[in-house]
Amino acid sequence: MDAAWHIEVHGIVQGVGFRPFVHRLATAIGIRGQVRNAGGHVVISATGTPASLEEFVAGLRTRPPGAARVRDVRVTPGAPEQHGPGFQIMESDLTPGTRAEIPPDLATCAGCLRELFDPANRRHRYPFINCTACGPRATIIESLPYDRARTSMRGFELCPACAAEYHDPADRRFHAEPIACASCGPRLRWQAVTGDAALRAACDVIAAGGVVAVKGLGGFHLVCDAINDEAVSRVREIKARDGKPLAVMVRDTITAGALADLSDADRALLTAPSAPIVLAPRRHGVLSAGVCHGMPDLGVFLPYTPLHHLLLDALRRPLVVTSANHAGSPMPTGEVSGLAVDGVLTHDRPIVARYDDSVIRSLGRSSITLRRGRGLAPALLRLPAASPPLLAVGAQMKSTFTLADGEQAVLGPHIGDLSDAETLEAYDEALDHLSRLHGIEPLHAAHDLHPGYLSTRLARRWPSRIAVQHHHAHVAAVAAEHGLRAPFLGVAYDGLGLGDDGTFWGGELLLASYRGYRRLGRFSRAPMPGGEAAVRTPARMALGYLLGGELSTGSAPGHLPGQEVIARMIARGVNCPVASSAGRLFDAAAALLGVCEVNGFEGEAAIRLEQAAGGFPGVEPLAWRLERRDGLWVYDGVATLRDLVEAKADGEPVGRIAAAFHATVAAVTVLLCERAAAEHDVTQVCLAGGVFQNRLLAVDVLARLSAAGFEPYLGQRVPVNDAGISYGQAAVAAARLSPA
Repeated sequence: MDAAWHIEVHGIVQGVGFRPFVHRLATAIGIRGQVRNAGGHVVISATGTPASLEEFVAGLRTRPPGAARVRDVRVTPGAPEQHGPGFQIMESDLTPGTRAEIPPDLATCAGCLRELFDPANRRHRYPFINCTACGPRATIIESLPYDRARTSMRGFELCPACAAEYHDPADRRFHAEPIACASCGPRLRWQAVTGDAALRAACDVIAAGGVVAVKGLGGFHLVCDAINDEAVSRVREIKARDGKPLAVMVRDTITAGALADLSDADRALLTAPSAPIVLAPRRHGVLSAGVCHGMPDLGVFLPYTPLHHLLLDALRRPLVVTSANHAGSPMPTGEVSGLAVDGVLTHDRPIVARYDDSVIRSLGRSSITLRRGRGLAPALLRLPAASPPLLAVGAQMKSTFTLADGEQAVLGPHIGDLSDAETLEAYDEALDHLSRLHGIEPLHAAHDLHPGYLSTRLARRWPSRIAVQHHHAHVAAVAAEHGLRAPFLGVAYDGLGLGDDGTFWGGELLLASYRGYRRLGRFSRAPMPGGEAAVRTPARMALGYLLGGELSTGSAPGHLPGQEVIARMIARGVNCPVASSAGRLFDAAAALLGVCEVNGFEGEAAIRLEQAAGGFPGVEPLAWRLERRDGLWVYDGVATLRDLVEAKADGEPVGRIAAAFHATVAAVTVLLCERAAAEHDVTQVCLAGGVFQNRLLAVDVLARLSAAGFEPYLGQRVPVNDAGISYGQAAVAAARLSPA
């Protein structure tokens, strides 16, 4: 006897070919019924034998399309409905359901790529080819459910050929919402030229050494020949970007492997549907020296749109592809103006939402996300406790926001540093867009303790506010991502975050739950002569530690720039805020070893220190000491710096000393955790903060903690740097607002 089941499938199940998949699965098994989109999930009415229904549900869970993410399948038995023969795909239900899950943009699939370069195919060389397995999603969605009429493709009426594919359940473009062809879809434009001629014109300019602005999925990029020194130099001038490396796009993993030392994990990341920028150790070769500017890693990625594939096929060389924004400003999405480029290759498909490219760094078997953007955001994350409608506003640097309702959180895309009006406008636009899509009207705002952060000022729009300490948010983000139960240890190493004692923190050991924390240990304090100037100039931090550090003896090597003036500032306490920061200790070590005198961009000194240390594995740590002060375990960073100075004076290789410094911080981290575990019997350790972007340190600490019997965790989907702060704030605020 037949039975009838009502089935709801939750997760990333819209915009990924899920309804056509359900249709094929049901037809193959002999299930009668229908499927439709509803809110952000899929609803299925299914009639068949109990055995066939069990097989059907198992298939939904285990055999979804590659880009789908099935999070939950809910089955409710019911009375058989009056279905016609077979299985049907119905129009979307506009009634709001549970929280929508917006599909990220997907890189061009193998099927579409074959058609793109097939002269016999009607979409041959069409730069907007897509299907249910690939193409734009989050960047074109205006409202939900995800149907063509609610995207920026609604202005392109389907031609008869595309309409036939769109309505044919057997076709892989069945309900592919961005479906198009040269007859009915978007087209390229270069000045007065359109179509393939526009593409050829842009390629000619790039091949001749020019710089072109190209409209991509989530905004405009600057594109140039990555081998041409003059072109790369011009890109840096346009962006006002002196030292930070530029990303390079290449045709395939073979080319990528010739430019960077790729692991199997790196290759898997490059070819994933998210197609992120992958940071890997660069190889010395054909690229212009201006691409990496002496940095150890190359950001490399593969073409993820048909337009990128066509550009790389025509030019046959690696290309710099970087956001077309001035330093500190958001990536442009509308018309490009004010950029000194040699031309603009644009198109007429509107960009609804701005998404920068995602950036990931492999750690061998695992990886960390440095920037969560196109291809990854805004997929939903889980919270440790159900939350009322809530906004977490994030930090000042690497700004993101998180919207939360119930046990689900939406970590918005990377926005940047909240430093000017354009960035604040971009923040507001993204917040408004995702709030509308998800139907979340926040009742509360979670924010950082620092009153000067622009994000904290933004939180004042809400009468109900929850202040969350910076490093508590860091470790809570890691714990929430991995679904840990409290209590857990938190190791938070970063640049600066305001502590609850009014000083700046950044080298912290916390015993934490989602609701609160207790500080168990820290790095020793040192003054930052000149405040922000000390962040930009590592030598100032070296003098701060050696002349005015918490455990210093008041002497310095005597060769650091500005030493006499800075010594007077420290002695008088003039503009010398105090910090217990791991990031600032790395700066000081870099200055004393002579590997970086000025931070041209955030974290440069630490990156160059890691670069210097790369060729000396297995070295012994430098001198170090733990002291008990005011109930806390305090690591004496000054003792390590003095040993570093002595080793350099004795003629030890700078690289070996840099490696020993890294080993010291790793060893201290494990000892701090061992002291905490002995007192509190906690073995889960959450590693967080921008310092753990350092591959050498992160891998060493993970290995040492595991060997010592701990369970170490590092953020993977959520950035370990300040871009993950908003998600941690949301986790803490949800727990504090929960009645449990």
